[in-house]
Amino acid sequence: MVRLMTIEDYEQVRALWMTIKGFAIRSIDDSQEGVQRFLRRNPTSSVVAVEDGIVVGAILCGHDGRRGCLYHVCVNPAYRRRGIGKAMVVFCMDALKKEKINKVSLIAFTKNDVGNAFWHSVGWKQRGDLNYYDFVLNDENIEAFNQ
Repeated sequence: MVRLMTIEDYEQVRALWMTIKGFAIRSIDDSQEGVQRFLRRNPTSSVVAVEDGIVVGAILCGHDGRRGCLYHVCVNPAYRRRGIGKAMVVFCMDALKKEKINKVSLIAFTKNDVGNAFWHSVGWKQRGDLNYYDFVLNDENIEAFNQ
């Protein structure tokens, strides 16, 4: 079952994130407070997939009024290749369309072969005309990768 994510899902979502090899989370942005702030700003578009009461997939999805963005897209490896990722993406796209958002972007690590293959398979286009830049405003927001 795919449904809207709520802050009550946080513990299971974080546990899922921690099982995904190569997944990166930030100490502040991905804390319960950080996710709650994101969900308050974007109350209609983030999603979880639940089977037998367990969160097996999640997407943080939001927009700035102009462009949507998908963050932390993941499905538990034991549940992959069953349409869960695609169903969650469709949920997010429908939510963004209702908000009158016309374009959506995401970032996938270049070494994320599974994720990149998924995005290509569901029709997303990799852009070669952009450089992606970051500027860190808070050095305490530490990024860590799961091994």
